Amino acid sequence: MNIADVKQELSSDEKVLESAFKLETLYKKYRVVIWSVIVVLILLFVGKSVMTAMEEARLSEANNALLTLQQNPEDTAALNTLKEKNPALFELYSYAQASKTGDKNTLAILSHSSNSVIADASGYTLAVMEDKTTDSVLYKEMTTLEEAYLAIQNGEMKKAQEKLNMIDPRSPVATLAQLLKHSTIKAK
Repeated sequence: MNIADVKQELSSDEKVLESAFKLETLYKKYRVVIWSVIVVLILLFVGKSVMTAMEEARLSEANNALLTLQQNPEDTAALNTLKEKNPALFELYSYAQASKTGDKNTLAILSHSSNSVIADASGYTLAVMEDKTTDSVLYKEMTTLEEAYLAIQNGEMKKAQEKLNMIDPRSPVATLAQLLKHSTIKAK
């Protein structure tokens, strides 16, 4: 080993020590910030885990309540649990039950729901039960078909034809529209 190698080795060691001192100085200067960031990250991770676990438990309770209601629709405890834990699922269940039993009061209440799908479906179902027409986004063609049918019942064949011509030939209800068109021709 010669003197140049020793000097280079000492120079390397000095640089390491110098870096260590700089790192220690930096740590002392920003110690509070570093630990604060670490604590915040840990709290975020733990908080997110807790929130996820709570959400899963809430949804699990709501699902269990729904399964109970499917077995026993009269179970008020399960109904209250479903309403509290998952209001959207409660509205869907209420809509299904009201449609099945013909409960116009519940359908009228649900037609004002903040959930646009439930409100539209409830309004349409209620209108069908009352032999009325309604503006439905989900059942637009069915609504048009219903309007045409009511026009035929009222003897307004021209209006019925206009409504039936609005239905797209590729629509699933096009066959029914064609049948109604033929009935308006025969009724003239």
